[in-house]
Amino acid sequence: MSSKKAVLRANGFTFKQFFVAHDRCAMKVGTDGVLLGAWAPVAGVTRVLDIGTGSGLIALMLAQRTGQTVSVDAVELDEQAAAQARENVQASPWRERIHIHQDDIRQWAKQCENRYNLIVSNPPYFTPGVECASPARAAARYTADLTHEILLQCAEELIAEDGFFCVILPATAGNALVEHALPRGWHLRSRTDISDNEMRPPNRVLLALSPQPGELLLDRMTIRGPDQRYSEAHCSLTRDFYLFR
Repeated sequence: MSSKKAVLRANGFTFKQFFVAHDRCAMKVGTDGVLLGAWAPVAGVTRVLDIGTGSGLIALMLAQRTGQTVSVDAVELDEQAAAQARENVQASPWRERIHIHQDDIRQWAKQCENRYNLIVSNPPYFTPGVECASPARAAARYTADLTHEILLQCAEELIAEDGFFCVILPATAGNALVEHALPRGWHLRSRTDISDNEMRPPNRVLLALSPQPGELLLDRMTIRGPDQRYSEAHCSLTRDFYLFR
């Protein structure tokens, strides 16, 4: 039995230390979210914010990767998704450290008094086009309600001086986000380009931006090797989460 089949259930996804139900969420558990949750830098963080948490996947991953004194806030606009994220958190070992907020991040950011060492987001990236099956799915997929400019503005209001803002995006959208961010005072500190295999160009990019300048780390990762098995780099990054890795 493949690892994918072994971890999938009808209504969610089983990881090594937690289960994520996602049947009431517009966007399901996927590779992008897992990569971001495993990749984002957590050394020295005390407060973490997940913007657009959906099922709570990335918030749960970051709670697993951090110590008991680290608090995780997760904001989700959709009521059904936020409710399911709360249920996932309550069923996890980190229910005391993760706090789900059902709100518009633009309004929430204005009221929040905390500053975060790490802000993460697996944001919408499609420009409005083909009609979606539901308004919730449209909000999760398209940038009409949460443009990357708005996302950057919210991160600016909430980031600590030494913090990192991390996203995963298609390569073209990621390049555009960096072009918007640099004139606003952000500095690109880490970038990992991701391709499906060695024969294909990168189609996803992991980005870490910070208000502080510093060394830029550049990397590239393939998901699968020539034999179509998951690459060693991918397995190493996600080993603490996927079953049978």
